[in-house]
Amino acid sequence: MQLTDLQLPVAVGACAYTNAGQLAEALAQQVAQALRQAIEQRGCACLLVSGGRSPLAFFQALAQQSLPWEKVTISLADERWVAPEHADSNEALVRRHLLQGPAAHAQFLGLYQPAVSLKAAAELADTALAALPPVDVLVLGMGEDGHCASLFPGSPLLAQALDRDCPQRVLPMLAPVAPTARLSLTLPLLASARLPLLAIQGPAKLATLEQALAGSDALQMPIRALLKAPLQIHWCP
Repeated sequence: MQLTDLQLPVAVGACAYTNAGQLAEALAQQVAQALRQAIEQRGCACLLVSGGRSPLAFFQALAQQSLPWEKVTISLADERWVAPEHADSNEALVRRHLLQGPAAHAQFLGLYQPAVSLKAAAELADTALAALPPVDVLVLGMGEDGHCASLFPGSPLLAQALDRDCPQRVLPMLAPVAPTARLSLTLPLLASARLPLLAIQGPAKLATLEQALAGSDALQMPIRALLKAPLQIHWCP
């Protein structure tokens, strides 16, 4: 199966690449151009990214792009509730692989908040994100269960997080397979991005995407809530 075999919604873009290096470079160039345009139009730009191992090459390629980085705000689509120095921290990944060289001048707004409970940490993160500018670019990944950000099937607050009228920007989430406490942006904020991008690799993720496109229940596969224009999909084998 190839990306072109999928029945994509009208106006959802799709690009396929030979390998992960090509995908990372093309994605970095597209994101950088969108950020430049936002800066030209508004004087600032905002980028949301996901964590995990997959985006590391993209982070490194984006850090090499020529941008007025001091005018860019970067935040996360989701985070594990661990301190930034923890090995599993998405913030740590961004700081090590993206906020390097000239890109270190970008403003970073993390989600982790020390608090007495995950619920309290989510409330503090929600308040902190009130300072987030309008989102210009969102770069998401997707799990083989159809989750995106930390919106996992079966998570207790998933229905609330996927409600387009959800008043919270951040909610506590739980990954059922690896039950680590998580913080995730909710659908209204994720869907507000002017340019949403989905980057996936391998045949298993392509099969997951095909399954997601074949149904409509976002509680079963949360990525379904974002599979519509102006989403652009980037894939490599």
